Amino acid sequence: MLFTEPAFLFAFLPATLALYFATPVVGRNAVLALASLAFYALGEPRFLPFLVASIALGYGFAIWIERTRETRRGRAVLAIAIAIDLLLLVIFKYASWLADNVDRAISALGLGHIPVPSILLPLGISFFTFHAISYVVDVYKRNAEPQRAIPSFALYILLFPQLIAGPIIRWRDIAMQIAHREERYADFAYGARRFVLGLGKKTLIANTLGQVADGIFGLPASQLTTPLAWLGLACYTLQIYFDFSGYSDMAIGLMRMFGFRILENFNYPYISRSIREFWRRWHISLSNWFRDYLYIPLGGNRRGNARAYANLVIVFLLCGLWHGASWPFVLWGAWHGVFLVLERAGLERPLARHAWLAHLYTLLAVMGGWVLFRCDTLAHAVYYYAALCGFAQGDPLQRPVAEFLDPLALTTLLVAIAFATPVARRIGAWREHTSVRGSGVAGIVLSLDVVWLGAVLVAASAFLAAGTYNPFIYFRF
Repeated sequence: MLFTEPAFLFAFLPATLALYFATPVVGRNAVLALASLAFYALGEPRFLPFLVASIALGYGFAIWIERTRETRRGRAVLAIAIAIDLLLLVIFKYASWLADNVDRAISALGLGHIPVPSILLPLGISFFTFHAISYVVDVYKRNAEPQRAIPSFALYILLFPQLIAGPIIRWRDIAMQIAHREERYADFAYGARRFVLGLGKKTLIANTLGQVADGIFGLPASQLTTPLAWLGLACYTLQIYFDFSGYSDMAIGLMRMFGFRILENFNYPYISRSIREFWRRWHISLSNWFRDYLYIPLGGNRRGNARAYANLVIVFLLCGLWHGASWPFVLWGAWHGVFLVLERAGLERPLARHAWLAHLYTLLAVMGGWVLFRCDTLAHAVYYYAALCGFAQGDPLQRPVAEFLDPLALTTLLVAIAFATPVARRIGAWREHTSVRGSGVAGIVLSLDVVWLGAVLVAASAFLAAGTYNPFIYFRF
């Protein structure tokens, strides 16, 4: 069940909120856990036992690790816990892809075929697996204490705002809030506002630009032109940002409505002046996870430049693979890893002297990587890169830009470009400053804010009611 489905917006969410706040404080975690189980069951009922088993394993291993971490067995218990989590992830997410690659290699050598299994992927497995791994590692390192109450730990894994597509939340950042939190009117109002804005980003901007991007990326090589290739890439670059940051806004807003405060997941990544800065601003919870639980344990940059470069490439190869079981995703990870190595090797120094050049370089590097991220096959990526570089096979007269860029799409594209910068943050800061002053203008600003949010909600609802194009890009990861 998507956050942008009418069933969620007008049935599940209102019912959950009503039941939650009608329940005494002592029972609200139970209500939230049951609602989260129902949320998952409505989408993937067949995998509900798997999710429950994952919770039980994480709970049991953390207590076992606490009892043995002072002995030689502690590290072995931790390794077993991580291995089980990763094994399940590999079986469900990568077994078919690995078998297919082995089958292709064997076939090329004339050695016959092997069966390629068809395995359904449980929703959210990448995210709740990373939650479980960070939990047991933090317990082993004494960065967190194991939770003795099974319902509280289950709620950490199950919380429906972040269950399917993140952000990745660490136990140590939310444990105290699960035990005790204040549900204040101001927090609920902020959460509702954040949710509506995220809904607008997703339905009004990402969906509109996504239709343009899908249409252009779906063209065969014989019809793709250079102007269309750049238009499609620009639309996809903005689509994926507003799609996933919009989802993160909705998740953060929902969590705040229930009294939880979690960290931001995006911070205007397209204003970055290096790939390193980009990853400090893009999907922050994921990049921090890879840094703390993979890059640093591998040695980070503590063992010389050569080892640091190798660690960066390894981390981003795995980051690409985490996003999907395909070679374009692997190459996308390698793409970012190589740029990070180049920057660490000295590229950042000359770029730092020219802000405009650094920004242009970063934007082009990120957009170039999105080609691999968006294309289904390497052959698709190759002819798309060729079109971007001017070697297009299509005829601009037969496939004009105007065919895809109607007035709505053009307006949305311009709005998206503006709001991919901190202009929204500046407007919000001005609004907060005006409200604090308590002048007559504050009442006008508040009224306009309510009208604006109402307009976004009505427009988003109308778009959802009128169309069927409503994918969430990150749901397939």
